[in-house]
Amino acid sequence: GVPSYFLRTGGCNLSCPGFGATYEVDGEVRYGCDTYFAVDSAYAKSWLKVDDSQTLIDTLQDKFTTIGYKPHVVITGGEPLMYHSDKVFYAVVSWLVKEGVQITFETNGTIEIDFEAYPAYKSCIFALSLKLANSGEPEQKRIIPQALKNIQTYAKESFLKFTIDKELVETTAIDEIDQIRDILPKLEVFCMPVGESRDTIRQNDKAVFEFCMKYNFRYSDRLHIRVFDTTQGV
Repeated sequence: GVPSYFLRTGGCNLSCPGFGATYEVDGEVRYGCDTYFAVDSAYAKSWLKVDDSQTLIDTLQDKFTTIGYKPHVVITGGEPLMYHSDKVFYAVVSWLVKEGVQITFETNGTIEIDFEAYPAYKSCIFALSLKLANSGEPEQKRIIPQALKNIQTYAKESFLKFTIDKELVETTAIDEIDQIRDILPKLEVFCMPVGESRDTIRQNDKAVFEFCMKYNFRYSDRLHIRVFDTTQGV
């Protein structure tokens, strides 16, 4: 519910075919997460390449001036931490931190950051959106304990966020989440219903809501999809 600007990076180190969002590329039906357009390299031609940090900084400054305040900035993907050591990317993050903008990274938590070499990340919040069995990814690829502990130790704040569906709620969700909480026992847990559209959210939201009530987790809805459905860029 906080006004936020989203910076979405292209590319991801996971594909998550189990999430079941279907899309077509040159006549081929593919399966992936709800942000497949930011993950699949087939869409790379639509991604904006930023070669100069100042260009993006100036754009953000103009946007902030126009709206009259500094919103929160959410950096998402794809997987944004793939670029954490990129010179241009880090310069933009550093500027936002210097300006006092609250930054939240939405990350799958599989990439280890050198917080000493890149100290601006110590001022950021990390939403650790770890993938569970319903992602279709093998456990050894989606759960990297050292990367997670590193973020918990050095970041300003971090929390766990799981995207789950009705089927997972009724089967392995709590066992999988408890396994991850053994690694990060002090982090708060948010759960979000799977859904790339209003219709798919409705198929899962009640089950996820009741799951959160049962286990004292926080329910996180997909507000932008509730309001705008499948429209991108809002």
